[in-house]
Amino acid sequence: MTEIPQSKIAGTGKAVPSKVLTNHDLEKIVDTSDQWIRERTGIERRHILEEGRTNSDLASEAARSALVDAGVKHEELDCIICATISGDSPLPATACHVQAKLGAKQAIAFDISAACSGFLYGLSLADSLIRSKRHNRILVIGSEVLSRFADWKDRATCVLFGDGAGAAVVVPSDGRAGILTTYLRSDGNLAHLLHTPGGGATFPATHETVDQRLHFIRMEGREVFKHAVRTMVDAARNSLKQAKLRPEEIDFLIPHQANIRIIDAIGERLHLPREKIIVNVNEYGNTSAASIPIAMDEARRDGRIREGSTGLLIAFGGGFTWASSVVRF
Repeated sequence: MTEIPQSKIAGTGKAVPSKVLTNHDLEKIVDTSDQWIRERTGIERRHILEEGRTNSDLASEAARSALVDAGVKHEELDCIICATISGDSPLPATACHVQAKLGAKQAIAFDISAACSGFLYGLSLADSLIRSKRHNRILVIGSEVLSRFADWKDRATCVLFGDGAGAAVVVPSDGRAGILTTYLRSDGNLAHLLHTPGGGATFPATHETVDQRLHFIRMEGREVFKHAVRTMVDAARNSLKQAKLRPEEIDFLIPHQANIRIIDAIGERLHLPREKIIVNVNEYGNTSAASIPIAMDEARRDGRIREGSTGLLIAFGGGFTWASSVVRF
């Protein structure tokens, strides 16, 4: 019997805007302070997409970098998955714009919406498609332009979000490297704790919905914090159990970069030393679906993730959604 193939991440890439918005810049926009933001979130700055540029521009830039890293040509792609909640428009999928910009005519292209867990949802789907032998070269992108959905009058949320994109090329594995496990969960009963009410079929754009600021992100911070820590730890333990690994046996952890206190709490519960946890929330803020692939690409390029390294990826987002994956490079 032919063994079902395992997939692996063959290359990664990222793209972040050159425009930077620091905490001191925010002090001039909203009632906040650099000290308040750093102490509560660990964020010092975030990157903001320039006017005239789009989500698909960022996604395509990250994708090109990942393709070069993987040694895969755009015409060899057969699937493009874009995880985003801040796409270019409701129709068509942002992935279709990326396909056109890359010239990847042979690839199918579609978006998935799982908020900050989106990249790991996409990675799990890519793994399944390769294991089923439906596709061989899949581009998974997490790309967000949350600055255009942030309420710049709400100091509790606007300080959190930044823009960016990260991408990974997933191909069949011919050795030890590969996506070892994936774990996905959701709970729609808690959607009201982190959501954007307007912009869909329930509250389409009208003068009234705009005046009521329904098109911006709303969040109940304390409740989200509690659920984020509990569910990401649960996801981590489930993926590790599937992989038959103990926390101390992994070489690195990449958590969703939402808040340094959440990251520290997860590290404590998993008994992981800080040096094993990859953190860049101070530089980029919360980039939602882009946060894990951006951190993964940076860590691969600066040597924190080396050939043979085994790591744990965990995320939590609106929905609620949460996810994890154990990956060996």
